[in-house]
Amino acid sequence: METLALTPKDVIERYPALTRSEGTLANWRNRKIGPRYFRIGRRVVYRPSDIENFLFHAPVMTSDSLED
Repeated sequence: METLALTPKDVIERYPALTRSEGTLANWRNRKIGPRYFRIGRRVVYRPSDIENFLFHAPVMTSDSLED
């Protein structure tokens, strides 16, 4: 079953390429950058799709990725 909401701890465990620190996620939220998130009361949660969209939003184009 797919997880609908990830805590900051879940995010760093599941997506180590994004960051290895909950503090980084908190700084990004404070600066209004980084992946989209939601507040549920005092809790912060992320959707996996928002994390993946943030990770893969700017691909580097290579000569192999150009269409003929």
